Amino acid sequence: MRPVLYVILDGLGDRPIPALGGRTPLEAAAVPQLTALARRGRTGLVQTVGVGIAPESDVAVIAILGYDPFTYHTGRGVFEAVGAGIPFRDGDLALRGNFATGKGMQILDRRAGRDLTSEEARMLADALTRDLRLAAVPAELEVRASIGHRCGVVIRRRGGRLSGKISNTDPAYARVEGLGVARAQPGSTVERCQPLNGGEEAEAAAALVNEFTQKAHEMLDRHPVNERRRSLGKLPANLILVRDAADHLPALPPIAERSGIRFGCFVEMPVERGIAQLTGMSVIPVAPSGEDKAAVYAEWARTAAREIARFAGLYIHIKGPDEPGHDGEAEVKRAVIETIDRAFFGTLLPQIDLTKVLIAVTADHATPCALHSHSDDPVPLLLAGGGVTPDGSQGFSEPACARGSLGTLRGVDVMPLLARTAGAP
Repeated sequence: MRPVLYVILDGLGDRPIPALGGRTPLEAAAVPQLTALARRGRTGLVQTVGVGIAPESDVAVIAILGYDPFTYHTGRGVFEAVGAGIPFRDGDLALRGNFATGKGMQILDRRAGRDLTSEEARMLADALTRDLRLAAVPAELEVRASIGHRCGVVIRRRGGRLSGKISNTDPAYARVEGLGVARAQPGSTVERCQPLNGGEEAEAAAALVNEFTQKAHEMLDRHPVNERRRSLGKLPANLILVRDAADHLPALPPIAERSGIRFGCFVEMPVERGIAQLTGMSVIPVAPSGEDKAAVYAEWARTAAREIARFAGLYIHIKGPDEPGHDGEAEVKRAVIETIDRAFFGTLLPQIDLTKVLIAVTADHATPCALHSHSDDPVPLLLAGGGVTPDGSQGFSEPACARGSLGTLRGVDVMPLLARTAGAP
């Protein structure tokens, strides 16, 4: 069997942008390495979850790893908790949280200016865990800061269980058939958490989330970290928006059993780390991208070229394009894509023998700059290397891949395709 390099460029897909001459950021980017791969391989598109579903990253990632999210997904919160290292047992309530800025319950900035440091977030989270007392139902709270404005929240009921069948307080995301879906028109006010069934465990969970939201705002608003941020002209991180509750671990069969490929993985975000751990992938320690993305991407590439000898496959999730998509910064997104092409693929490809390795490149979802959020647009896919007969593709972009021989695949069908092409048992 040929080793597999499965590279996910988070939020890569987009729509034509007038400022880029009617091109997407990927179309407008100079990507000679990805273009060369496309010309050596086959291309197509991936509808990662389904038409009309603008998936959150966790939903899309488990789909492109070959797990039907409608069968296996139990809520993003549990992936965030596991990835952040928060102890979790079935019956606890786990949620994804965003530190945000608000005036009362009016949201002024969903990510507190995107400049919350890891140390600031840790101090805020630790204060909530230490000092916030929940009384709606006897329960304990743990908040764990992860990266930037992100955090995991776990509420443990004393002597009882809580249900994850509750709504979000974050108005940018809805729950559709239990899955987290980006709203086309997000609200600007924190929503009250509501039980989604008539059960007592859901009612208790909703009451605790609402109490947490209010008390956290009061505590955070006067915390010294936020007083200091105000004095520096920065936005206070005085709200926590929560979403995608989960109350039990998903029953995910090991990915090596399902695909025949033993994967190692490179991930930056806790949610992807949680998915990796719960699917049985080995997490390979790598530096976060940080400020000097080019240097980190080049180091990731060198590590990938070295580690592929130890595994049947590597799953490499690069966050880069997603954030400028959320921020509506098309030129920044184009530049990030060019950096990935130059620093990651430009470093990786000379170090591997493409006749003996299968490489796949796609995205978990589109994050169009015009929407500032995820969408259901199909995303580009390329396969190149050993076992792949070129189909005449001339480039790697949304319109170029729409003409490729692979057609439009469902997200859950990508991993089986990789396994067949690689010759997995």
